[in-house]
Amino acid sequence: MHIFQTILKHWLRNSGWVLASGLALVMTAGTVEGAEAPEPARALRNLDQSYFPFTPVKNKAEWNRRREEIQRRVLVAAGLDPIPEKTPLNAVIHGRIEKADYTVDKVTFESLPGHFVTGNLYLPKVIPGKIPAVISPHGHWPDGRFMHADDAEVKKQIAMGAEKFENAAHSPMQARCVQLARMGCAVFLYDMLGYADSVQFPEHRHGPTAKGFVSPEAELNLVSYFGLQTWNSERVVDFMSSLPYVDSKRIGCTGESGGGTQTMMLTGIDDRIAAAFPCVMVSTAMQGGCTCENAHYLRINQGNIDIAALTAPRPLGMTAADDWTKELETKGFPDLKNLYTQLGIPDRVEAHFNIQFPHNYNAVSRAQMYAFFNRHFKLGLMNTDERDFELLATPELSVWDAQHPKPAGDQVGVPHELAILNWFKAQTTQQIEPLLHPKSKADLRRAREVIGGALGVMIGRPLPKPGASTFTVRTSEDKGDYLLQRGPTACEGDVVETTFLYPKDWNRDVILWLTLKGEGSIIHPDGSLSEPAVQMLKRGYAIACPQLYLLGATRNPNVYAADQRKSGGAYEGFAGYHYGYNPSLFAERVRDALALIGEIRDNQDHSAKQIRVAGVEGAGVIAAAATALATGAVHQLACDTAGFRFAQLDNVWDINFVPGGAKYGDVPALLALCAPVTTTVVGETRGSAAGVAWAFSAAKGRVEFADLNQSPAVTAVVRALTGRK
Repeated sequence: MHIFQTILKHWLRNSGWVLASGLALVMTAGTVEGAEAPEPARALRNLDQSYFPFTPVKNKAEWNRRREEIQRRVLVAAGLDPIPEKTPLNAVIHGRIEKADYTVDKVTFESLPGHFVTGNLYLPKVIPGKIPAVISPHGHWPDGRFMHADDAEVKKQIAMGAEKFENAAHSPMQARCVQLARMGCAVFLYDMLGYADSVQFPEHRHGPTAKGFVSPEAELNLVSYFGLQTWNSERVVDFMSSLPYVDSKRIGCTGESGGGTQTMMLTGIDDRIAAAFPCVMVSTAMQGGCTCENAHYLRINQGNIDIAALTAPRPLGMTAADDWTKELETKGFPDLKNLYTQLGIPDRVEAHFNIQFPHNYNAVSRAQMYAFFNRHFKLGLMNTDERDFELLATPELSVWDAQHPKPAGDQVGVPHELAILNWFKAQTTQQIEPLLHPKSKADLRRAREVIGGALGVMIGRPLPKPGASTFTVRTSEDKGDYLLQRGPTACEGDVVETTFLYPKDWNRDVILWLTLKGEGSIIHPDGSLSEPAVQMLKRGYAIACPQLYLLGATRNPNVYAADQRKSGGAYEGFAGYHYGYNPSLFAERVRDALALIGEIRDNQDHSAKQIRVAGVEGAGVIAAAATALATGAVHQLACDTAGFRFAQLDNVWDINFVPGGAKYGDVPALLALCAPVTTTVVGETRGSAAGVAWAFSAAKGRVEFADLNQSPAVTAVVRALTGRK
């Protein structure tokens, strides 16, 4: 083992973590007070060592539901749910270069105020009427759109049969744009962040910063390089659709590597893309290594095969190479072929397995792409073979010149990054704030759709279906006045150690007691009951107390150490490499609470009339989130938030850190989503939890804010749930 891995392994073990195979980190098992079995660790995934298979569906109806889930997750991950305001593009097209059968224009437009998307627009020399368009994001090649391979590389490419012409080998990007224009298409090759003329972001491949796009503030508001790049692509569709000669029903997208990622994402969220051809990216293996390809939540419960499948029923073409896509023929493509067959359109999906070549968008792959668009856009061409062309140099392609000076000063670097972060935050405020003050049931439904839908993505698992969550009795003791049972609650592969207390004179209601103290909150080390437990049992309420995942942990688990190899370690600490593939610790604990709600609801041996949820001792917000997601299953909630707000966190590895936690209204929004469940909130006032009373009024529910001057938080929660005065 490498010396770094050895040191890391030693440090992690001393911190309560172990280094598993593939450099994934898992928490060492902890023991529940009074239980016989350790808490099983939950495996973590990362972008390289994990496997991302397609989630199969049985029929078209099931696919439609699954498609909505995938698309919603992509939008939330990109920070584009809801979609921001589409401000004026202020497009500038200039500097036309005339060739015999095509032209090249220089283009800039603003995807949002002050942020420029730059690129070249290739057009047929003669435009007979409405023509199709192809949007072309590029991969992470040196100099991006200005890529110019050296002579040695050109000779190598021609010798291996990857290219036919020297100019195409120098710039495969210019080659594909020229050929598509010759085929009668409008083609826009635009810069990815930090490449070529995209000078406003000099560097987007780095780890955490105190401010900007890789800061806790950005993570809490789901602002990211991935999100901005995806927004740029979305605005590219707007730009191309605005051109009078473009047939808006025939807009395609193709890109390779990181551009393949953008092709998948853009096509997945924008139905205006009529056909897509992502190259050397669709895979069950490595999912895309750059910060512009990773974002919180993006690949939880899904992978690139699922995301590519969003193209269905539109035409989808792919290529594979001798890289992470080399197994596409047997892993992933059969699933996509089966999906298209289920939808009755098997001829609309294709893949080409050019695994004799390394990572590329070479002439062989391009020829397959040309045939794809010729067929699906009904171009009617008998021959789509590439011809040689005149290579353009960087000064000829650049959009910046004396008449069109490139951005400078506050429009570049950190000041520009902060301005964009603030713009996205302002958009969120403008869109989310009205939802926090619903005036009618219709307003409340909209809030549930937007905020509740995002919460569902952030937690990543709904209330379990009937029978999906089960409790197994490990020990059962008759304590005279009550029955004590311990054992595991299992749900979808997770195991939650749980303690149940049933009073002899049970009123058939169960209080789900959520706490970060575990069983110690209700049973003392000597076996005696705590005062809250005594009071609940005395009044006939049963108690269910789970050991929420990783009790005692002082930080979220993370796998970023596995990604230090990238760019010499420059990506170290980017939280998207963890939260993009794994739920937060907060989400894991909400899942545990939902598992218990499902188990109590379904338990035939101890059938409950009502479920009441308590959130105390650090678990108040967990209780609120679980209640918000357990639609119709919870009768009453009482929780102590202690005034906590996600927006206050400044450490992305805090145990309560939730990416996007501040974006969707923070803790008050979670409380509002609990309406109309009868709710008592401790640690808040009507003023501090603005909008909560509005939501309960609109839902015709009841919410109370407990006065801590009269009793401690735990006592107030017990009194609220049991009716004790």
